[in-house]
Order: sequence, then structure tokens, then C-alpha cells
Amino acid sequence: MHKLADSKQRLAARAAETLPITVIVAARNEAHNLPRCLASLRCAGEVYVIDSESTDATVQIAEAYGAHVVQFHYQGGWPKKRQWAMDSLPLTYDWIFLVDADEALTPELATEIRNAIRHPVNDGYYVALRMFFLGRELRHCGASFYKLSLFRRGKGRFECRLKDQDSSMADMEVHEHVVLDEGSKGKTDRLKHPLLHHNVESLSRYIRKHDEYSNWEARVWLEGERNTRDLKPSLFGTQAQRRRWLRKKLFALPGSPIFFFLYKYIFALGFLDGIPGLIYCGLQGVQFFHIKAKIYELRVQAAGKKEPF
Repeated sequence: MHKLADSKQRLAARAAETLPITVIVAARNEAHNLPRCLASLRCAGEVYVIDSESTDATVQIAEAYGAHVVQFHYQGGWPKKRQWAMDSLPLTYDWIFLVDADEALTPELATEIRNAIRHPVNDGYYVALRMFFLGRELRHCGASFYKLSLFRRGKGRFECRLKDQDSSMADMEVHEHVVLDEGSKGKTDRLKHPLLHHNVESLSRYIRKHDEYSNWEARVWLEGERNTRDLKPSLFGTQAQRRRWLRKKLFALPGSPIFFFLYKYIFALGFLDGIPGLIYCGLQGVQFFHIKAKIYELRVQAAGKKEPF
């Protein structure tokens, strides 16, 4: 009887410690990052790893940590990986928490989430990212930002900024943001404690990923605001809207990749982050150049299609 009572007490204690959220982790060849990420999520009630046919040990690692592994086979278009997961999977809990494979939950943030959803007055919570790049925390560079990562199931969705997409633009939402549905209360708040974001495993992989991102961004900015209904560029809007406003203004300037680098490195004090800060700001400027070059390429291709044979 004593053993049965002890067992029940342990189960009750474990249930009390469980964080009643469903975590969705998007992954593709994330064997290097996934152990750190999933170890930090042991307190979560449910974890889904949405994999894209990884060729490394991603699946085995996820299963070893007790996560549900689901394969996502992207055929182009919309939805992409995380929106598909929210639409298709039998999620257990009322709160969804989106985490990238290179991010990690801290005990302080877990406690704050528990308190926030215990007596919720909001439908969503913005969570900051504490950025690490090449082994160093980036305190400047304009690298830190907030994402609506925690929200009620059925209340939040990813905005769709481009429906005509293909696998060259990544199978995961790039710079689409979660927005609350119009029918929800629309109330949000910010949590104080950040997620830890280890932004780069290797520079080669970072560059390959951002090549896909720039394919997507070129198409988005070429089409302008035609598909941007939820978060239009605005100097006086949310952090995401302000960033889009800045990019929109810079795109119109000759030599804007240089100005973007200078903004990151000088005005956003990236030089205070040492060599990693210089490399990060330099790569940001290079990606800006890639986007503008690909916009030009798309325009040339479109003009060529219009020419008669």
C-alpha cells in the first residue's frame, strides 16, 4: 500500500511539474542543435518535432527524448511546415509554443509561462530571443527581437505573405509572423525572460539557409504589399512592422546593402560585439545585397518572357 501511495504521489508531483503546452519544433538535419533544445523542453507536456526528411540523426535524437516525430513533405505553396502542423496534428494542450531547433527554453522562462497560462488574460505572449553567434552573445547589432511564440490553440496563425512558393524558398515559414485571428480577444503581452537562440552551427550552413531565405524575400519584396494584409510596414507599428518599414525604405536607396551594414554595425552598436558582431553585420549586409540582386534577376526573367520570339 505504501508503495502504491508513493507511486501516486510521484505521478501527482510529475503532473504538477508538467508545463501544459504543446511545443512544435521545426527541424531539418538538426542533430547538432536538437539535444540542447529538447533537453530544455523536458518539462513540456507535449513536444512535436516536424522533420523534413533529415539525413542525419535528427529523428533518432528526437525519439530518444520522447518527442513525437512527424515527417513533412513540402510540395510548394501554402501552408508551410509549422502552420501545417497546427492545422493537421492532434494537439493535446490549449497553448502552443513554437521553438526552433537552435533555441532553448530556460527554467526562468518555463516558470513565467506556467504563471502566464495559469490565469490567462491574453491570447498570446511575445517572447524575446537572446542571440548567440559564433560562441558570443550578441547584445547589439539589432539582433534581439520578439516573436509571438506562445498563443492559444485556434487563436493564432502564420500570416501568408506569398502563396506561390517552392522548395527553393525553404519549407518553413521564413519571416512570416504569427498573428492573432480577428475573432480572438486580440490581447497580447510580453514575457520578461528570453529564449536562448544559438544562431549559427557553422557559417557554411548559415549561408546556405539564408540563400533560401533570400529567394523568398526577393519574391515577397518584388510583389510589394499585395500579399501583406496582416503586418504592413509601419514606423509606428509592432517591432516586426518597424523592421519591414526600415527594409522597405532601404530597398529604394542605391547602395542600400552598405547602408544596412552601417546601420547594424555603427548605429545599432554592432562593433561592441567584437569579431562575431562584425561577421554577423557583414553577413546581414551581404544577404541584403543578395535580395536586391535576385529582385533584379526576377525582373529580367519576367521581361524576357514578355519578349516575342
